[in-house]
Amino acid sequence: MTTTLLPGPLVDDTWLAAHLDDPRLVVLDATALLPSPREDGDYRSASGREAWAERHLPGSRHADLTGELSDHEVPYHFAVPAPEALAAALARLGVGEGGEVVSYDSGGGIWAARLWWMLRAIGVPAAVLDGGLEAWESAGRPLASGDDTEPAPAIPPVTPVVRPDLWSGIEDVAAISRGERPGTLVCALPIGGYDGSAPTRYSRRGHIPASRSLPGRGLLDESGRVLPAEELAARVGAVLGTDDSPVVLYCGGGISAAGAALALTLLGRTDVSVYDGSLEEWSKDPARPMELGN
Repeated sequence: MTTTLLPGPLVDDTWLAAHLDDPRLVVLDATALLPSPREDGDYRSASGREAWAERHLPGSRHADLTGELSDHEVPYHFAVPAPEALAAALARLGVGEGGEVVSYDSGGGIWAARLWWMLRAIGVPAAVLDGGLEAWESAGRPLASGDDTEPAPAIPPVTPVVRPDLWSGIEDVAAISRGERPGTLVCALPIGGYDGSAPTRYSRRGHIPASRSLPGRGLLDESGRVLPAEELAARVGAVLGTDDSPVVLYCGGGISAAGAALALTLLGRTDVSVYDGSLEEWSKDPARPMELGN
């Protein structure tokens, strides 16, 4: 039986520093840029590669969630690629059979969590660096700069072990919203995005009917680390009970939702999926209802 290097879905900077040179480990910076909308419909996104080149963990590579780690044939941003396409993209980053991944970012952890969820969904062992680049730097650990990381070795891609249960589609969400199938919808956007009081980068403001609000950023402390277990359980428990199952998380584009999925996974929940299209897909269709307020 193969022993997994990673201790769980979350690692700290001390663990990573001790294992950084392990040949089984690939460290990926998943940072992308998604500025807050200045007005409704103001959608801007960009690769975080330039920021990675300026400062990154030694030996890390940039995993471009705006590039080949998205399916550009789907009519919304950041769509998860097909399993084989994702495996091929990962191979070009040095992730092959037997490889394990630690993802991190410099954007509050949601990008790292998104990559972690994508990897988990095809059976690649992965974890998120708690606190990301800031935690690594604040611990006084070394940083590298420049775009001169050694090219990834040519390796065959992993054989995906697909977990379709980790994703939900628009019709799944619609059926739960109408009460036609069991489940609880949870919106991981900030409260202003949920209640419609803040501008949205998507077609319409508000949330999917029958969904609850659990802002993903509220599951982190001021330094960007996941809240301690007891505090995290209390924060989640105020919104979700054990009978509220299964849980389908969404946000604007399936990014903050992945951060919430990480938190729920750390609490031991195995009944969680992410609605990949989230509000970008849902709000485009005027026939799909949306609600304002709490």
